[in-house]
Amino acid sequence: MLGVQSFSFMVFPRYRGLILVLTFLCYTTFHLSRKPISIVKSELHYNCSSRGGNPNNESNSTTWCDWKPFDQDNYKELFGALDNAFLVAYAIGMYISGIFGERLPLRYYLSGGMLLSGLFTCLFGLGYYWNIHQLWYFVLVQIFNGLVQTTGWPSVVTCVGNWFGKGKRGFIMGIWNSHTSVGNILGSLIAGAWVSSTWGLSFIVPGIIIATMGVICFLFLIEYPEDVDCSPPLHHVSNPDEKGLEAGHSISDGSLNVSTHSRENIIDVAETGKEPPEDREAISFIAALRIPGVVEFSLCLLFAKLVSYTFLYWLPLYIVNVAHLSSKEAGDMSTLFDVGGIVGGILAGLISDYTGGRATTCCTMLVLAAPMLFLYNSIGQNGFATSIVMLIICGGLVNGPYALITTAVSADLGTHESLQGNAKALSTVTAIIDGTGSVGAALGPLLAGVISRSSWDNVFYMLISADVLACLLLSRVVFKEMRGWCGSYTRKRGFKEF
Repeated sequence: MLGVQSFSFMVFPRYRGLILVLTFLCYTTFHLSRKPISIVKSELHYNCSSRGGNPNNESNSTTWCDWKPFDQDNYKELFGALDNAFLVAYAIGMYISGIFGERLPLRYYLSGGMLLSGLFTCLFGLGYYWNIHQLWYFVLVQIFNGLVQTTGWPSVVTCVGNWFGKGKRGFIMGIWNSHTSVGNILGSLIAGAWVSSTWGLSFIVPGIIIATMGVICFLFLIEYPEDVDCSPPLHHVSNPDEKGLEAGHSISDGSLNVSTHSRENIIDVAETGKEPPEDREAISFIAALRIPGVVEFSLCLLFAKLVSYTFLYWLPLYIVNVAHLSSKEAGDMSTLFDVGGIVGGILAGLISDYTGGRATTCCTMLVLAAPMLFLYNSIGQNGFATSIVMLIICGGLVNGPYALITTAVSADLGTHESLQGNAKALSTVTAIIDGTGSVGAALGPLLAGVISRSSWDNVFYMLISADVLACLLLSRVVFKEMRGWCGSYTRKRGFKEF
């Protein structure tokens, strides 16, 4: 028995490293395949006068170089329809995806979704070679792609949650969640390489990449530590006297505090044997909603993701219109927002681990994001250096709360103490939170397409309002976290005086 435990301790970190890298690469390719549409928009509807006269000499039309049907004055609404087709399908499918994710083998579910996502991403690009100009074709491809991409997030978060316990979860997942920004950056660079010459390849190459990664996932993904004779990690401290703020988190009042002095290290390997397979029963949708904090963080993410995805889909076009850069230059410049997102996600996880307040960390960053968005719209294009600094800061403050909620918070709630050790709730909880957030992700680009017809200033006012609402929706949880801190301080002070 001792030999088996020693072997488990030796190989466990290696397997965890493999899972962390593999899931990181998997979700990087998901975002890599989503990004091209935002880069290609400015090519589908271009200022043709900058390219000279019509080479066919048929007319003096300023839309001769545009891709029909996006050559009309309502092109922004059509772009919004493309974004919305993907995002609405994604939001609806996410609620269903979590249920399937709890009941199907994650390796098959995730790899199958990646292969299908690669197919539909390629089909969008093939519209260029097949000379397709019907809007319904591109909308239909976006709908199917949105549905199959819902297999990704619940699967990777569940897999990581199965391997990593409570200790330093925010910091680890903050680093791990940089796959979102890394995928956006790579997607922008890959799409930008062909956007001005053969925009179909801007989709086909990412499609091939995600499909290839799906095959690798099928070959190497390991769902549970028990599958390779390793013990599962601890998700909660076992000492009942340490269930307060200092031990981990104040569960009874719905706040999400994490330990700053927890004795758990990164490995957090349980000294007990394997979890019996029969104990892993999927949780119902209603039961998942009853977990303290799920509703608040879900609604907060709705508005936080609205802001993040508006930038994801519209930032390159905004830079083209305001800074008057080329499509490739705007795409490259937009990657700075994602660079800031990487830093913001890591800082949010690190700060929330140290302070013990997930909600407070999110709320603070949301409060700071509002004025920074206003400043970026006001002075962000005054110079090259100013644009770089403002994009990085805005990216960090906007994506920090979004990253924290979709990773560490989802994992905390999915392994909540009230579930009595049933980690099978993780996929459903993750799907509920991210599915609700995806409703905001669908609304943001759609509203931006409509509002931008009046002015880009109004788009930023919408984003600032969404940040404020996201902050307000977390106020109850923030208050309880602060009350927990005050109670902890009072108890410590009382003990010292005694």
